[in-house]
Amino acid sequence: MKAPKRLQKRAEFLRLASIGRKKAVSGLVLQAARAVAGDELRVGYTATKKIGNAVARNRAKRRLREAARLTLAGRDLRGVELVLIARHETGRVKFSSLCANLGRAVDEVLA
Repeated sequence: MKAPKRLQKRAEFLRLASIGRKKAVSGLVLQAARAVAGDELRVGYTATKKIGNAVARNRAKRRLREAARLTLAGRDLRGVELVLIARHETGRVKFSSLCANLGRAVDEVLA
C-alpha cells in the first residue's frame, strides 16, 4: 500500500487549522477539510514538544504515518486534506486502537 501525499509547509497546516473540522480521539487529534485545489488525498503529521523529547515525537509521528497508510487505503478520500496531531498517549496506545480511532474520526469529520 502506497503512503498518501504529504502536507509539508507550515502555511498548509495553518490554513487547514483555520478552515477544517477537528475531532479529538484517544491517541490523536484529526483536522480535515476538502482541498481547495487538487484531487489527491494529502496528509500532514505533527507532534509538539509537549509530547516529549525528539525520540518520543518521532515515534508518535511514525505510528501516525503507518496508521494512516493502513487505515486510509481503499477509502475514497479524493480532494481531502488531513492533519494528524500526536497526543501524549499516541506512542503508548495499542496500534489496533490507534487505527480504529483514526478510522472513526475520519468517518465522523467527513460525514
